[in-house]
Amino acid sequence: MDHKVTDNSAKKQYELLVDDKLARLEYIVAQNRIFLTHTEVPIGLEGRGIGSELIRQVLEDIQLKNMILVPLCPFVAGYIKKHPEWKALVLKGINIA
Repeated sequence: MDHKVTDNSAKKQYELLVDDKLARLEYIVAQNRIFLTHTEVPIGLEGRGIGSELIRQVLEDIQLKNMILVPLCPFVAGYIKKHPEWKALVLKGINIA
């Protein structure tokens, strides 16, 4: 996939534009922690791996920024469960079952 995620800090969301439709991942930042709160993939983009690509790129950005992740969104938590290499980003004490 050649689509690039952008951080729209004014709206507090990461965005991925595909076929003129916007997938987004909302967040809250407090100190050095980022809380990923809600993932939204428009109808028409579902089932194409867009949400997973969005999350992967967001996690890469969080890693680059050396932030601590608090995955409040169930879709993000599910992604991390399937890709345990990202668990190192998660706030200690949070169990992703």
